[in-house]
Amino acid sequence: MLKKGLKLLTSRLFIVGVLILVQVIVLTLFIIRLSEYFTYAYFLFATLSLIVVLYIVNRDDNPSYKLAWIVPIMAFPIIGGPFYLMFGGKQASNNLKAQIKYSLEKTLSFCNQDKDVIQEISMQDKSAANQSAYIHKHSFLPIYKNTTTKYLSSGEAFFERLLEELEKAEHFIFMEYFIVEQGKMWNTILEVLAKKASAGVEVRMMYDDAGTITVLPYKYHDHLESLGIKTVVFNKLNPTLSIYMNNRDHRKITVIDGHTGFIGGVNLADEYINEVEKFGHWKDAALYLKGDAVWSLSLMFIQVWNFSTEDKLFNFLHYKPHENYTQPFESDGYVQPYGDSPLDNESTGESVYLNIINRAKDYVYINTPYFIVDNEIITALSLASKSGVEIIIVTPHIEDKWYAHVLTRSYYAQLIKAGIKVYEYTPGFIHSKTFVCDDEIGVVGTINLDYRSLYLHFECGVWMYKTKSVLEIKDDFLKTLEICKPITLEEAQNIKWGTKAVASVLKLFSPLM
Repeated sequence: MLKKGLKLLTSRLFIVGVLILVQVIVLTLFIIRLSEYFTYAYFLFATLSLIVVLYIVNRDDNPSYKLAWIVPIMAFPIIGGPFYLMFGGKQASNNLKAQIKYSLEKTLSFCNQDKDVIQEISMQDKSAANQSAYIHKHSFLPIYKNTTTKYLSSGEAFFERLLEELEKAEHFIFMEYFIVEQGKMWNTILEVLAKKASAGVEVRMMYDDAGTITVLPYKYHDHLESLGIKTVVFNKLNPTLSIYMNNRDHRKITVIDGHTGFIGGVNLADEYINEVEKFGHWKDAALYLKGDAVWSLSLMFIQVWNFSTEDKLFNFLHYKPHENYTQPFESDGYVQPYGDSPLDNESTGESVYLNIINRAKDYVYINTPYFIVDNEIITALSLASKSGVEIIIVTPHIEDKWYAHVLTRSYYAQLIKAGIKVYEYTPGFIHSKTFVCDDEIGVVGTINLDYRSLYLHFECGVWMYKTKSVLEIKDDFLKTLEICKPITLEEAQNIKWGTKAVASVLKLFSPLM
């Protein structure tokens, strides 16, 4: 116990957290003292907070996010307004925004939509074509044919297939993950990556600093570089007050030679393949892609890579699918990878989900580890259910974060009253992020139904129309349902008053968490 305590006190996460907390306290005390000694300062800060509240009300922002700021500003008017101006606008620095814009613009000419493909979809279902058009307009990534997909219904299946494909790499490997942790899974992958790098394969690795800060040694990227693996640590945590520190790279992408790709919920750590048990049995999902659509995964990786480092990639054509593969690709329906950025004022991930719910005719089946959402999603789900669409949502039975579980369960009664069926995955923790609808549309990706994924993180997913994998997602969902526990309205309402009180407070501030 003492050893663990000392390790925590000397960890980089703890030190960074303490330094940030000290800055918050000093800034708060400075504002309070200033207002105490100078009457004009008190009225200045109070007036500023009132103006900020009026500004927030008139902003084009999510209502839940607005409320989460307005309440503390009104409760603490002296410090609330100044803190919002410094940290509440969700704005990155001008320099960062310029880098992101430059990185995106460099790839736009490689994202043109094949009009014949959209025309084909329009002739089958105009609604599906409209959904695809929205994704292309706001993520700038088109929909493709000439691509096959395979749904991987567990972390173990993903790991096995990933190793198999990595061994085949001849030209380049891109990997972008939120969590990388030393253990059987990552050590096995790293062995292959090091071998490929020594053989002349271009290997690039990108991982998020917040996602790995407690599980990887300090300056682990230097070790990877020594193995010939070009490495970027995304958005390094530093002890400064910055809203951008809240924007994490939650994506999970692998690209091999431009024609083979993986995407989904699985990170590179042993709990994802049930090699270690943390929260019961870990249920996850990923998608394997082969063909033209993998190009979009390469572009998403390159975009983030280029605004995160000076070692930029501009030889885009080198990473095209057919640059390293001469055989024709098979077609299996229509496939559209897409990304979502917290800095573009467009909640693409949420809108994709809303499009599916609002246009569903028969059913929508959802796997999500967290259900912490705004009124738009609740209203869409409820209206669809009341209109005769079967809505089933599966969440974990064993939580990884107690507060997220309390919040998720706080929505159950409202959902069940609207006719929505809610199940919990009794063997443990379900981390899959999947939607499947009407035997025609499916999504597999990294986007949770919570505020962090929908508004604060860099995320990604794949929208599919009439692929074989859509039915694979459905079949796995129904099979999983057999070992899940249905939640009754009585159970949903039978919550201790203390838990309800905690949930009420958490729900108010959940958009900021």
